[in-house]
Amino acid sequence: MPSKSSTKSKTQVPIFITKLSEVIRGNQWNYLIRMENSLILPDGHTYTYVINGCAKGRLLREGEKVHGKVLKNGFSSSVFVCTGLVDFYIKSKGEDGLRKARLVFDEMRDRNVVTWNSLLLGCFRYGDVNAARRVFEAMPERNVVSWTTMIAGCAQNGRSKQALALFLGMRRENMEFDQVTLVAVLSACAELGDLNLGRWIHLYVVESLSHRELPVQVSLNNALIHMYASCGEIEAAFGVFKTMERRTIVSWTSMITGFAKHGYGDEALSVFRWMESIGDNDIRPDEVTFLGLLCACSHAGYVNEGRHYFKSMIATWGIEPRIEHYGCMVDLLSRAGLLDEAEGLVKSMPMKPNDAVWGALLGGCSIYKNVELAFDVAQRLTVELDPERAAGYLVRLSNVYATAKRWQDVITVRKKMVEMETKKPPGRSWIQIDGTIHEFMVGERSQKHSSFIYEVLGHITRESKLTSYGWNHSGIWCKDTSQIVDD
Repeated sequence: MPSKSSTKSKTQVPIFITKLSEVIRGNQWNYLIRMENSLILPDGHTYTYVINGCAKGRLLREGEKVHGKVLKNGFSSSVFVCTGLVDFYIKSKGEDGLRKARLVFDEMRDRNVVTWNSLLLGCFRYGDVNAARRVFEAMPERNVVSWTTMIAGCAQNGRSKQALALFLGMRRENMEFDQVTLVAVLSACAELGDLNLGRWIHLYVVESLSHRELPVQVSLNNALIHMYASCGEIEAAFGVFKTMERRTIVSWTSMITGFAKHGYGDEALSVFRWMESIGDNDIRPDEVTFLGLLCACSHAGYVNEGRHYFKSMIATWGIEPRIEHYGCMVDLLSRAGLLDEAEGLVKSMPMKPNDAVWGALLGGCSIYKNVELAFDVAQRLTVELDPERAAGYLVRLSNVYATAKRWQDVITVRKKMVEMETKKPPGRSWIQIDGTIHEFMVGERSQKHSSFIYEVLGHITRESKLTSYGWNHSGIWCKDTSQIVDD
């Protein structure tokens, strides 16, 4: 016959677990203490609930105390409890959270794929891409979460080429992928401009998911919009947008930003007005939305509209403009020739202007030949920036002087560039051929096919000249023979 204490334990542990699940962000530690004071020994499930609660609430001190009780009460061999501890240390965002998670991981006798996935995600959260790669390669078993975590982590850490290579490897291993995987892959496609793979994913979404009558997640449609817009296919992006049954602020913002980046100012503002007309309280514009709007106004030259949206950020929506919003407004005013107003806005900024803000003002000076203001702006930039970053602005200042035929000043700026040993950062581009991504820099000849590439380019240039095409003074390929410059 079971003792009263054991019966009490069996009947009350589920009650405590239920309460723990209800307060998963709150009093986990207090419930654990109450259990122990009531002579109810927590089991592995209880510890797992408490640890997960500490992880979600980022309760570092309480979680470490629970870890101590886990060791003391003999649950260090539980895969579920220890996996929870790995996840806790990663989510706690402590200075050495990844190291502590790794210690728990290394001491585990048994691990499952969830344990490995938790450590893999932790490496990315702490920005250690190389460590993530080592963990991924050491995994005895991988599931769709493993592959998706690796693909998304690479894409989010500037390694989009690796992300696409991983997706191709995932397909070679006949691993099933889900919509979350495709969102990560589309992010890499957008970064690299890989329109072919992006279109393939869109076709898969339309044919495969629709055939199985599976609803397409909003995040996947948002990723398709972003991919198409980044690849210059703005009509395809809008096509996806119009067919969406449900849209979030990310959907609206992606479409506004896409139109803005490609110079469709009217369309960007129309989408915003469309969003406002719906009157959905769950959809409120955020900082990124207004950044897209101001960018659209800048490209379209809509000064009054830009002023209106900039002021409405605080007045209507309670959004404090960031330095990027000020930069867009300075760019808008400078492009319109309102250099005094642009300079006044720069001086009134609540934060220190960065090189992008000063660069926008310098661009206006270049357009409208305001030599004196250009010199003042360039002086600030050369003092505050390192030589490599200052190079582009000094080149622009030199061009301003050249336009004004102030040749001695041109020589002075060029000498200063030599003294600073400045070089304008070279342009980069890439292209995908037969599934392999080739990256190029301006003037590079280390690529194994470079001789053939330059030979073809030379042939194209010669043929183009026969048909009156060439480069004009603005660096644009055109057919107007009066504008073409010599080699």
